[in-house]
Amino acid sequence: MSVRAIELAQRIDRLLSVDGHPDYPTALNGLQVDSRNPVRAIAAAVDASQRSMLGAVDVGANFLIVHHGLFWSGVQPLIGNAYQRLRYLFEHDIAVYASHLPLDAHPEFGNNALLAREFGLSPSRPFARFQGVPIGVAGDTDTPTDALLSLADAFARRHGGRARSSAMSQGHRTRRWAICTGAGASSDTLREAEAAGVDTLITGEGPHHTTVEAPERGVVVIYAGHYATETLGVMAVAERIAGEAGVPWSFVDAPTGS
Repeated sequence: MSVRAIELAQRIDRLLSVDGHPDYPTALNGLQVDSRNPVRAIAAAVDASQRSMLGAVDVGANFLIVHHGLFWSGVQPLIGNAYQRLRYLFEHDIAVYASHLPLDAHPEFGNNALLAREFGLSPSRPFARFQGVPIGVAGDTDTPTDALLSLADAFARRHGGRARSSAMSQGHRTRRWAICTGAGASSDTLREAEAAGVDTLITGEGPHHTTVEAPERGVVVIYAGHYATETLGVMAVAERIAGEAGVPWSFVDAPTGS
């Protein structure tokens, strides 16, 4: 079965309900770069970086699904690395599809729902709203917080990172948790966690002040790595779409250390 990049992009748009989903202006969710030839293989990566593009070529893929697209820095001249990325894509005829918050928020393929499953947690309510739309998930459990930290550390290590927690994790039990992947620790999410009675917030990373603010709000924050916590969604979407299209897929692991 021969399928074009624009057709795959439309399938992902429908799968993730991309149209109308709020996001940051530079996310540019959807097909960011087209290609001339039918899709022969799909690669998934967290970032539209030179490393992920090289990895796509190495596995014979000409359709790259990413979480962070090509235009995070906004409008910029096509010089230096911005030029090199586009030149490489055109030379190798690689299409690029990006999905940011629609992928974070999806109940089946989303980073938050999948990370909860990875840690054996069952979401029962939404968390972390962006322009009125919930992005994260939350739920109840009765688990030693150190056990969750150990799971987070093992997960982070698979992608070149380490997990850590804010103060108070030792001897603490998690009874009400929330997850917001990526840069999910902020004053806003901490206030929301406190108001909802959340005692443990699992995220990727956050500003230094969140480690100070969290104990004062009665919340333990587990920082499992921005990169690591956003690997699951692109893999899940690539597997689903590749299966429908009848083409192989691969994950290009390009850790950032964050």
